[in-house]
Amino acid sequence: MRRYLSLLLLALAFQVSIAQEGAPLFTENFPPGEFAARRSALADEIGSESIALLQGAPAPAGYIRFRQTNEFFYLTGIEVPHAYVLVDGRTGTSSLYLPHRDERREQSEGRLLAAEDAAFITGELRFDAVFGLEALSEHLARMARTSPAPTVYTPLSPAEGAAMSRDLALRAIADRAADPFDGLSSREGRFTQLVKARFPSLAIENLSPILDEMRLVKSDRELEMIRIATRLSGMGLIEAMRSTEPGIKEYQLDAVAKYVYLRDGAQGDAYYSLVASASNAYYPHYNAGKRTMEDGDFVLMDYAPDVGYYMSDVTRMWPVNGKFSNWQRELYTFYLACYRAVLTRIRPGATAAQIGSEALAEMREILEAASFSKPEYRRAAEEFVFSYNQRIEYPGAKLGHWVGMATHDVGDYSGPLKPGMVFTIEPALRVPEERIYIRLEDLIIINENGAEIVSDFVPMDIEAIEALMAEEGLLQRYPAEQLLLSLNQ
Repeated sequence: MRRYLSLLLLALAFQVSIAQEGAPLFTENFPPGEFAARRSALADEIGSESIALLQGAPAPAGYIRFRQTNEFFYLTGIEVPHAYVLVDGRTGTSSLYLPHRDERREQSEGRLLAAEDAAFITGELRFDAVFGLEALSEHLARMARTSPAPTVYTPLSPAEGAAMSRDLALRAIADRAADPFDGLSSREGRFTQLVKARFPSLAIENLSPILDEMRLVKSDRELEMIRIATRLSGMGLIEAMRSTEPGIKEYQLDAVAKYVYLRDGAQGDAYYSLVASASNAYYPHYNAGKRTMEDGDFVLMDYAPDVGYYMSDVTRMWPVNGKFSNWQRELYTFYLACYRAVLTRIRPGATAAQIGSEALAEMREILEAASFSKPEYRRAAEEFVFSYNQRIEYPGAKLGHWVGMATHDVGDYSGPLKPGMVFTIEPALRVPEERIYIRLEDLIIINENGAEIVSDFVPMDIEAIEALMAEEGLLQRYPAEQLLLSLNQ
């Protein structure tokens, strides 16, 4: 009894200390009302004879900080492993299902929201009810006995976790399926199979298209998060430019940018860094980062952080020695002029095909006026303009890819651009004979009056890049120890 009382007093003291420390139990980046409004909109979308049911991310297997899935966070803001949310279209209510409090774990790792926090969750976080996980099966069983039983909408597309976009999530599922000694289905597939096996009268429908459409146009608060992520992305690229010189490793530029991101509160990477020097840049998603950069190389860096579940995507290129060579200047100048022909025409109300067609007319003028030192370079420039023409004539043409909670964000849309849409453009120029690849990328927010090029503070002009690279960088101020290098000598 005495030991029990001691543990109880310890637990109470721990809870008091947590309250005094003000440890956030809910995201500080969004008000609870914004998530409640999304759930209400979702209830309207699925209709009065349906429910929406989503499972959150599981606990990580290892010493890895938990990160909620994008889909679950979008509707709830809840960052607790093994959580579920049920949005009832019949009543317009939302119920949250959480694990029960584990006091022993909390004494080690800190407090998490639990089913026992129902008063706080229903009062402050705008949920209608909170239950332990064990109640979910019982509640679904009751629904299955009603006539007619509600349709269950649940995401069938793979959930997006840390540094994840749907395209790579689908690829990972395909890779597992192709492995004869693995073959596991997706977590979403297992979940829907369990629901159908236990409650056959509940029909399953795909919630992913509804959530995708909701996420396509961002709220003001979402746009602010994306601006912050873009600001950090640009600051990381600028510091990488300063730090670049012959003899450093590609991964050292990754380290410089990571420092900037984490110093200012990012929770991780939006995607693995693409730091590709010389011919490594010819692989658009090269990410090994192990090459030692040499005098005369051109380096591409494509990198951005995850800031409170919101991403960016920015790319720049620069000469490793700090001065553009003749061939670098020649090709980069042509590419930059064509790139800006697209960038400056982006606006609300226009389609990708309209913008691309207008830009293409200027690209042809740029090509006609340009002179090249090699026939290979002229062929590459001609192919660049020809390929862009083909791209904008393709049905459902797009300028680039959406950005939001994922770097390659969801949303199937090819109509006129609307305020609140966020995307990048990233056309690429290739010289296959010399394995040269040139690409820039900027983050664009469509607003009522035009296009906000959020990343335009990151130098693109040759003179600005060379001036920046003349400044001292972090790697010069704090040189690497080169411990691995000495090991291999």
